[in-house]
Amino acid sequence: MKKMNAMKKALILGILVVGIALGCQTVMGAFEAGDGEPPIIDGTEVEEEQALFSDDFSNLGSGWVRAGDKDVITDYDVDGYRIYVGIPNSDYWARPGKFFQDLRIEVDARKIDGPDKNNYGVICRYENRKNFYAFMISSDGKYGIFKWTDAEGLVTLGASEMQFSEVIQQGFLINHITAACVGDRLSLYVNGKLLIEVRDGDISGGDVGLIAGTWEEGGTDIIFNNFEVFAAE
Repeated sequence: MKKMNAMKKALILGILVVGIALGCQTVMGAFEAGDGEPPIIDGTEVEEEQALFSDDFSNLGSGWVRAGDKDVITDYDVDGYRIYVGIPNSDYWARPGKFFQDLRIEVDARKIDGPDKNNYGVICRYENRKNFYAFMISSDGKYGIFKWTDAEGLVTLGASEMQFSEVIQQGFLINHITAACVGDRLSLYVNGKLLIEVRDGDISGGDVGLIAGTWEEGGTDIIFNNFEVFAAE
């Protein structure tokens, strides 16, 4: 399929430029969210869920790669963490250097520049640059779950290509992305709504991360913030 071939090339390009930097980054300690008092509902205290790892990207030493040139940027920004991809048909990612198995990832993301035909989201169970899952949406309202493995290369799970949903806010608006990797169940939620759930157990654990990319037109520019990882059963 033409689209899949383009994304395969994209990941290969991403590996050449960014993969080495990602592999060399220093692993830092995790942060915990929810230090305040739990909320009270109808007179009953409700325990606030504790994050296994969280990052608002205000600490430049929290472990994410800092790299960039005129074509690609993966770095901290005043508004969060930024991934800019100027190369057509390319995907680049960054990760903090952690290990999780069953989890739920949440992040706020928005386009700050570039075409609406893009893709951006989160990564779970990253074993290495050729084995991970990616949960992505686009600024023109599409979504999909992807798997990259040594054996199969890049494949779209549950559909032949990205699907459209009105739940996804288009253009420059913020979307809240939630990805759950629990056993062999992979689920993508956007703005609180379940968009797709598939079964695949080929990769059982690994790092988490952020990803963004381009199609025929370069210039994708995405800001991520409020990144959190929670335990899931």
